Amino acid sequence: MSKTEPVKPAHFIRQIISKDLEAGKNEGRVATRFPPEPNGYLHVGHAKSICLNFSMAEEFGGTCNLRFDDTNPEKESQEYIEAIKRDVTWLGFQWNGEVRYASGYFDQLYQFAVELIKQDKAYVDESTPEQIRAMRGSLTEAGQNSPYRDRSVEENLQQFERMRAGEFADGAAVLRVKIDMASPNINMRDPVIYRVRRAHHHQTGDKWCIYPMYDYTHCISDALEEITHSLCTLEFEDHRPLYDWVLDQLDVPCHPQQIEFARLNLNYTVTSKRKLKQLVDEGHVSGWDDPRMPTIAGMRRRGYTPASIRNFCEMIGVTKSEGVVDVSMLEFAIRDDLDKNAPRAMCVMDPIKVVIENWNQSEEQALSIAAHPKDESLGVREIFFGKELYIDRSDFEEEPPKGFKRLIPGGEVRLRGAYVIRCDEVIKNEQGDLIELRCSYDDQTLGKNPEGRKVKGVIHWVSAAKALPVEVRLYDRLFNHESPDATKDGSSFLDHINPDSLTVKSQAYAEPSLANASADLPYQFEREGYFVLDAVDSSADKLVFNRTVTLRDTWAKVNK
Repeated sequence: MSKTEPVKPAHFIRQIISKDLEAGKNEGRVATRFPPEPNGYLHVGHAKSICLNFSMAEEFGGTCNLRFDDTNPEKESQEYIEAIKRDVTWLGFQWNGEVRYASGYFDQLYQFAVELIKQDKAYVDESTPEQIRAMRGSLTEAGQNSPYRDRSVEENLQQFERMRAGEFADGAAVLRVKIDMASPNINMRDPVIYRVRRAHHHQTGDKWCIYPMYDYTHCISDALEEITHSLCTLEFEDHRPLYDWVLDQLDVPCHPQQIEFARLNLNYTVTSKRKLKQLVDEGHVSGWDDPRMPTIAGMRRRGYTPASIRNFCEMIGVTKSEGVVDVSMLEFAIRDDLDKNAPRAMCVMDPIKVVIENWNQSEEQALSIAAHPKDESLGVREIFFGKELYIDRSDFEEEPPKGFKRLIPGGEVRLRGAYVIRCDEVIKNEQGDLIELRCSYDDQTLGKNPEGRKVKGVIHWVSAAKALPVEVRLYDRLFNHESPDATKDGSSFLDHINPDSLTVKSQAYAEPSLANASADLPYQFEREGYFVLDAVDSSADKLVFNRTVTLRDTWAKVNK
C-alpha cells in the first residue's frame, strides 16, 4: 500500500471475508450480488448496499452480480429496471457478465418446489389468507398445523400442478414448506413459498400464474449463481434460518453465507419506497428524479457526484447496530468533493443594475480569472467588465447594519477578479424602490489594492452586456422534521414537507463561461453555493441550474 493510499476501516464484513480467504473457504473465491426489486427508483440507502457489495468484490478480486428480484410483477416495470442499471453504472460499478433476473430461474425454482413436495417437505394449503395468518400464532403463542399439512405427496404434487395450470383463483391456494409451527421464529412456521397470482410479467410475459416468494427465491438464486457472501440488511436476520433451511434440503451448487448489516437511516429523510412513490404519485415532487428526493437519480440531478456518495458510504462504515446518520455528513461529503474539484463561476441571483459612470471605452474589457483558486490544471475563464453590470441586491445596503462590509452609498467594494468601485448615487422609482446604482471605478485597482485606503469587501458580479439569463433553483431539505416518518404525535410524513424546499430565482444572470456548462460538471457559484446544470429542464434557450448544497451548513443555525 502506498503512503498516500488511505487505510480502509476494518469493518466486520471485511474481516469475515478476509478470514474466509485465509482459511481457503469457497476455493478462495469472493462472489457477491446486488439484488434490487424493480418496484421503484433506488435511493441513498441502496447506494450503501451497492457500494458495499461491489467494493467488497472489487477489493478481494471477486465478482458482483446485478440480479433483479422480480417476483412481484404487479409492482415492477421496465422503467425501474433501466433506472437501476443507470444508477449502478453512474456510481462507477460494473456488474459481472449479463444482468440477471430471478425470473430467469423460475423453471428451476418450480422444479425445486416439486422436489420439496416429493421429500414430503412442502404441501399445498387451500386455507384462506386470513385462516393462514390466524394459524401462524404470535410471538408468544405457537402456531397451529393447517388441516392440509398431512396431505399425501401424490395429492400435493397434483394440487401444485393444478396451481400452475391456473385451476385455482388468486389467493385460493399456496405452497408452504413443512418446518415447525411451534418455532419461536415465526418465519419458520411453514412459510409460503408459492402463491397464485395472475399478473403479466415484464420478463416472462404470461407464462406463469404462480410466483415464488422472495425468501424462497433469493437463497436459491444466490446458490445457482454460486454467490459466496450474501450481504443484506438487518431486517433479514430473522430470515436467515429459512435461507439456510431451504438450501439444506436441495441439491444446489453451493451454500452461500448470509451476512446482515445495518441499513442506512438518515435524519430529515424518508427512504421507504412506498412513501417515495406516494410523494411522486401525489405530486408533492416533480418525479422520482426531483432533486429533493433521496433517490440516486434525484441526487445526480441535484449535482451529487459518484465520488461523494461512495466516500459518504465509506465514512459511515458498516455495523451490526442500527443508528441514525446526520444528513449533514452526506452534505459534508459533497462539499468536500466539490470544494476540491468544482470550477468556479459567478451568478447574480437577485440583480441590481450598476452603471459605471466613468467607463468611457466602447467595448467590454475581457479579464482572465482562475477557474479554481487551488487547481491550476482547470485553467482560466474569461469575464467581462464594462459600462453596465449586475450585482446581487443583498450586497448593497442604503442604511447598513453594523459590520456590513459590502457596498454602501459613498463606500467602496472590490468586484471579484476586477476593479474597486464606489457607489456615487442611488436611483429609485416613484414608489421608492431601488432600481439602479451609479458608480465609478478605480482603473488603478485591477489586481492590486488602491493606494492610501483599504477596501474590505469583495462581491461577485456579472457584465450586463455579456451575462447569460438563467433560472436558478435553490433546493433545500425536503422535510423540516428530523424524523418525518417516525413522529410521536401521530402526524403523517407529508405534514412535515418543508415549504421552503424549493425557491426559484427566474431572473438571475450568470457569467458567459457557463454557456458551456454540463449536467455532469457541478460549479461553485462564488459566495452562493454549489450548482449544476439541470439535465431535464435546461435547453439552448433556457439554462436552469440546481443548487446542490450551500457553501456551509447553515441548517442548524437557521432552524433552531
